Amino acid sequence: MSCEQYMIRQISLFSENKPGRLAALAKACQEEKVNILAFSIAEAEGFGVIRVLVDKPDIAFQKLTSMGFNVAFTHVIAVEMKDEPGGLFEIASKLSDARINIEYSYAFSGKNKAVLILRVDQVEEAIRLLLSHKFSLIASDTIQ
Repeated sequence: MSCEQYMIRQISLFSENKPGRLAALAKACQEEKVNILAFSIAEAEGFGVIRVLVDKPDIAFQKLTSMGFNVAFTHVIAVEMKDEPGGLFEIASKLSDARINIEYSYAFSGKNKAVLILRVDQVEEAIRLLLSHKFSLIASDTIQ
C-alpha cells in the first residue's frame, strides 16, 4: 500500500499579522482560479500562519511566492469523521494509543460527513494505522 496517495499538500503561508493578509491570499487564488477548500489561521507574537488546502497547490504556491509571501508545503491527512459526539475521540484515541502526536488539526462539516485535517509527526504510520482501523482517508488526487 502506498501512503503517498493520502498525503495532501497543504500550503502554509507565514505573514505579519495585519489587516488584509487573508484578503490578499483569497484574491490571489481567485485571480488564478484556485479553489480554497479549507483553511485555518494561527497567530503568535504579531505573526500568523495561514494553512490552506486548495485544488491547485502548485499554481497557488507560485502565485503567492511571486507576491513575496513566505510559503511552504506541508503534508497533512484528511480523514472522514463521524459527525456526531465521539467522532473526534474515535480518531484521536487511535493515534494516541499508537503514540502518534497530532501537531495541529482543523475540521469542517458538510451535509453527510465531517472531515478532520491532521498534521502528525509520523505521517506514514498514521495513514497505515487509520486505514487498518477502517477509517476513510481522502486521497490527494480527489482534491488536488
